[in-house]
Amino acid sequence: MNQRDAFPVSRLISSFIYLAFFPLILFVLAGDWRWLEGWIFSAIFCGGSFATLLYLYFTDPALLNERYGSPVQKEQKPWDKVLLLLFFVEFLVWIAIMPLDAKRYGCTQTYPFGIRVAGTVLLVVGFYILFAALRENTFAAPVVKMQKERGQHVISTGPYALVRHPLYAGALLLFIGGPMLLSSGAGLVLGFVLSLTIVIRSFGEEAMLREELPGYREYMERVRSRMIPFVF
Repeated sequence: MNQRDAFPVSRLISSFIYLAFFPLILFVLAGDWRWLEGWIFSAIFCGGSFATLLYLYFTDPALLNERYGSPVQKEQKPWDKVLLLLFFVEFLVWIAIMPLDAKRYGCTQTYPFGIRVAGTVLLVVGFYILFAALRENTFAAPVVKMQKERGQHVISTGPYALVRHPLYAGALLLFIGGPMLLSSGAGLVLGFVLSLTIVIRSFGEEAMLREELPGYREYMERVRSRMIPFVF
């Protein structure tokens, strides 16, 4: 069987359609299709997501299949089912509250140009880190579980040579950079809440890997930083 059969093209197309709903929601809630920052955010969000989808489809369809699997799985750690559900709810609220806060109701005044540029840079860098992590780690499933059937082993190259959780590091930049670009104070608050959820999840994930994945303890000794080099 062709490896790409693990993720058929019909599912790829439906994934594109699914992702396109996020900017649609953004603009419907904003009530202004001329919102420049909204278009920049959507271009980065959709462009980064679509590019990563296509790259994995041609190079690692097995990982892509994992990434689009059920958010609740038999092998998944029970505590992760709760955290992942909480994360999804927080993410949807985050997406919805930013256009309402920044544009439709104008609760937050437009941030200075420099802050919006900084937010744009954080978004781009965040997506690149996410892409680099997925390119390097074929075991980067969206749920916390061991993947013995796929021959899971420690990944310590690429961004994993700098931090133990580059996927989370990239997500942190997205959750902070997005509200900075869109000028949403409420989005920033939710971004910090999402970041805290990710940090809590990383502790549970590392406890599992330390106990169940051979070589992970030694990897932790070599790479001290969890998400931010020399800081955390």
